Amino acid sequence: MSHARSEYEDFKKIAPDVFDVVLALGQLATKAGLDKQLIELVKLRASQINGCAFCVQHHVLLSERIGVPVDKLHLVAVWREAPIFSARERAALAWAEALTLLPDGVSDEVYSEASREFSESELTYLTSAIASINVWNRFGAAYRWTPAQRPVTANAAAL
Repeated sequence: MSHARSEYEDFKKIAPDVFDVVLALGQLATKAGLDKQLIELVKLRASQINGCAFCVQHHVLLSERIGVPVDKLHLVAVWREAPIFSARERAALAWAEALTLLPDGVSDEVYSEASREFSESELTYLTSAIASINVWNRFGAAYRWTPAQRPVTANAAAL
């Protein structure tokens, strides 16, 4: 069994400036008007790919709190095979996977699909949300932050 090397709360104390910058980056997409439920699905999928238990649990709990349908939470790992996701959600999830798995590159097909569903501005902000969750995943996985066992608090809600 793995153990935490440090915790999320430690990160806020050790490097508050880094914490604040990553937090702010993650909030820009919803401030720009992108749907919070869509952003949470994208963050959950990237966190699954990156193996960050803290972030997976965090985004499941937060998604539940903001009303993401439970079926979507259960099926996000296999979204391609699940007809419950809209074309916009599929484009966002494909974009998230491409940007999270960068050695595979971002294909023209994935870019075209994302560009059909999102304006240039929306795609830029969606990219910022994906970039931010990938940063959080690096910290959470590296330090093995302990996943929450209770509802997300207001302080942690913006990851």
